[in-house]
Amino acid sequence: MAGLTFLIMFLLLIALTAIVPQILRRFHVPGVVSILLIGILIGPNGIDLIRKLNHFLGRGYPTDQLYLVVEAMGLLGLVFLMALAGMEVNLRILLSEKRVVGWLSLLTFSIPALAGYFVYSLFEPQDGIGKWVYASLFASHSVGIVFPIIRELKVMKTRFGVAVLASTVITDIASLILLAVCIQLKRHQIPSRVAGSISIFDHIDPTVLGPWFIVTFIAVVLAYIGLSLWLVPVAARTIFDRLHPHDDTRLTFFLMGVLVVVFLGELIGVSIIVGAFIAGMAVVRAPAFHDKGHILHKKIEGAGHGVLIPFLFLTIGMKTDMRILFSAWENSAIVLATVAGLVVSKVGSGWLAMWVSGFTHKKGLCAGLMTVPQLSATLAAAAVALELDMIRPEFFNGIVCLSIATTIPVPMLVHLLITKGNIQFDEIQDIQPETIAEIELEDELA
Repeated sequence: MAGLTFLIMFLLLIALTAIVPQILRRFHVPGVVSILLIGILIGPNGIDLIRKLNHFLGRGYPTDQLYLVVEAMGLLGLVFLMALAGMEVNLRILLSEKRVVGWLSLLTFSIPALAGYFVYSLFEPQDGIGKWVYASLFASHSVGIVFPIIRELKVMKTRFGVAVLASTVITDIASLILLAVCIQLKRHQIPSRVAGSISIFDHIDPTVLGPWFIVTFIAVVLAYIGLSLWLVPVAARTIFDRLHPHDDTRLTFFLMGVLVVVFLGELIGVSIIVGAFIAGMAVVRAPAFHDKGHILHKKIEGAGHGVLIPFLFLTIGMKTDMRILFSAWENSAIVLATVAGLVVSKVGSGWLAMWVSGFTHKKGLCAGLMTVPQLSATLAAAAVALELDMIRPEFFNGIVCLSIATTIPVPMLVHLLITKGNIQFDEIQDIQPETIAEIELEDELA
């Protein structure tokens, strides 16, 4: 009856992830945050619902195996999540507003990264790698939050919308590369991980190349990204063109292609979250993703958000132990410093970048607020860092609290600022040059 026990557990988890977010959405709580809270509540650090229910049933899988199944589902959810985030990237928009995108990317990456480095240094001054990991977590944005806000505000084609979205993509990629470097350095400090690793760089002594080790690693990562963006669309076009748009095998080939890119990334020491993100950026360039109805894209989103991705956030919630926050004053201080440091650095850097680029103070503040929420990529990176012992559980809890504290109120604050501040996005300085040319041409024809 082990199979029946698993089915009951699976039914319980699916029911919770389907029903609870619908209830909490009435209170403006995002679905991802709802699932995080479920994981915190029912996990081993909460009421341990799975273990208690398994004991009540009296037979079936060992509870630890049930948790392993949930984590395996969450790993696939991580692949889908980062691939879908990469699929939101439009490389053409990165070049359409070079000045404002450049300033916004530079400042909203560097200033929060320095803030994260400083916050971690306050509590762990001797942990060099941990400082850079926290810097990468602070530097990342949340495409999953920024994109819906921009789309809802209907500013996708304005200079403001293009700048915020493009800078979000650039900082996410840069923060993931920084994390990949930290992971590579950390692996060499754990002999057991290096011994069983398939990464080529894990078996190269860093002292042989000296300071060129990091330069070589970054160069190989950039080459890996470039080749993926070139070869994957070609292969995807060849395969998808041979299949009917409604053929479900397309979804199978999509997952296979993403996993191939992830595997090749692992060969050079690139984390799964980086590989899946790059795979998403690459595969979405195939024409099949832009056909009428976006059939394949919708199937991928359905499989990801409907089944697998909720398990990722369940596992993240289950790894969170809120009791740590109250076990010592330092743990609460870590959370407060993390939240305060990120909010101040994100808002300040966003405002400064937009002000330098010629936008008003209100729009600069609005852009800064949009970069504050830390959700999908940040949580995924924090989970990887915790697994590799790159950060202590106290800092991981701080990132989870940060996600909850910033994701719920910030979108509402953005809407309130726009409404109360009477911010308009249809002014002449907000319109892209191509759009202005189109308007002038229409006037001449009229």
